[in-house]
Amino acid sequence: MLKGPAAVRLFSALGALVLAAAPAQAQEEVVSRTLSNGMEVLVKSDHRAPVVTSMVWYRVGGLDEPRGRTGISHVLEHMMFKGTEEVGPGEFSEIIARNGGQENAFTGQDYTAYFEQLAADRLEVALRLEADRMVNLLLPPEEFEKEVQVVMEERRLRVEDNPQAKAREVLSSVAFDASGYGDPIIGWMPDLKALTVEQTEAWYREYYAPANARLVVVGDVEPEEVFAKAEEHFGALKGGEEGPQRPDYGAEPGGERQADITGRARVPYLVAGYRVPNLPASEEEWEPYALRVLAGILSEGRSARFPARLVRERGVAAAADTYYDPASRDSGLFYVDGVPARGTSLADLEEALLAEVRALREELVSGEELDRVKRQIEAAEVFERDSVFYQAMQIGMLETIGYGHEYLDTYVDRIRAVTPEQVREVARKYLQPGRRTVVRLHPEKPQSAEEES
Repeated sequence: MLKGPAAVRLFSALGALVLAAAPAQAQEEVVSRTLSNGMEVLVKSDHRAPVVTSMVWYRVGGLDEPRGRTGISHVLEHMMFKGTEEVGPGEFSEIIARNGGQENAFTGQDYTAYFEQLAADRLEVALRLEADRMVNLLLPPEEFEKEVQVVMEERRLRVEDNPQAKAREVLSSVAFDASGYGDPIIGWMPDLKALTVEQTEAWYREYYAPANARLVVVGDVEPEEVFAKAEEHFGALKGGEEGPQRPDYGAEPGGERQADITGRARVPYLVAGYRVPNLPASEEEWEPYALRVLAGILSEGRSARFPARLVRERGVAAAADTYYDPASRDSGLFYVDGVPARGTSLADLEEALLAEVRALREELVSGEELDRVKRQIEAAEVFERDSVFYQAMQIGMLETIGYGHEYLDTYVDRIRAVTPEQVREVARKYLQPGRRTVVRLHPEKPQSAEEES
C-alpha cells in the first residue's frame, strides 16, 4: 500500500497502548553551531547507550532536477561510495564495517542524506570519511556506467515491473504539472540512459559543498566535543554556496484530473491525490495538523474507517490506506488508495473511498474517534523519539527543508489541540473534487491460456 520512504515518514502510527510502556528518556536540547564555511552542525546528546548516529544532509533532491537530468541526484548518491584519492571504491563501507558500524544513504525529493551508525567512540571515523568525499569524490567513467545500469535496473524492478508503483508515478506526473514533484526520484528511463559523468560531476560541484550541507549527530556525545571534531574535519573545506533551488511551478489545481492505465497486475488498484499545502503555505497554522488527524481517522488502526467499514463491514475493499506528510519544501498531496475486494469493481471501490472522504466534509467526527487517533499519533511520536537514528532523521529532515527542529517540540501539543470542527473544515477546503487527481490501474487481459495460468 501507499507508503513514504520508511526512514523519512515522520508521522507513522502505532497503537495507543504502547504509550504508557514507552521507555522514559531525558529530552536533551538540540545544540547547533555554524562553521566559518557555512556548514551547520546540530548535536543532540542521548546517553542511554554508547552509540551515535552521524548524518550529512545536502539540500538537493528530485525537486531540483530539470527535465533531461531526472535521477541525477540518486545516481550521484550511488557514486559517493566509489571513492576518493584516499579511499578506494567500496572502501568507505569496508572501513565503517571494520569499526563495527553500519552506513547507507537515501535520496528524496527534497534532500539527499548519508548516515553512519557507530559506537560513540568511533564518531571521528565517520566525520573523516564524510569530509573527504564531500570535496574529493572521484567519478571513474567505468564505475559510473556500472552504477547507471544499477539504477536503471532498480527502476525496472521498483516501478516498471510494479504496476501499483507505476500508477503512483503516473499520479505524480499528472498532478504536479511542471513541478519537480511530478518527476520520479529514481528518474525517467530516457534521462538515465542519456546521463553523462560530466553532468553528474557538475551536479556534485554545484550542490555538494559545506554551505549546502548540514551535519547532524545524535547519541552518547557531548556537543562541544562534536563541534571541535567537526571543525577539525570540515572547517578547512571551501564553503561554496547554497545550491540553486528550482522554482515552485506548482500552480493551484484547476479541476479534477483523471488517468486510466493498464498493466500486468493481478488486481485492479486506485490511487487518488488531493493538492494540499505544506506547513509554510498553510493559511492557518493548525491546518496540517488537522489533515494529519484526518488521515488517521480514515486509515490508522483496525478501528479506522477504511479498515472497519470498507474492509470488514461492507467487504468492498481488500485494502485501503491514506498517506499525508506536510514536511516538504513545496506543497504536496494527500493520498488515498485501495484495492477492491474479489467481486467488487474498481468503480464501486472508488465510490466507497470517496464517500468516506465526503462524509468527513459533511459530518463532525466524534470526540471518542478523535481521541483515539490523537493517542495513536502521540504513541508513534514517543517511539520515534526513543530511537537515536530517528531523532537524527527528524532533525536533519526538518532543518534541511527549512522548518527547523523546533517543530518537533510543539508537534504533539498541536495534534492534541485539533478539534472536530477543524477536521471538517480542512476536509471541505482541501479534499474536494477540484483539487483531486485519480489514477485507475486496470489489469491487462491475458493474451493466451498460458498467460492466464
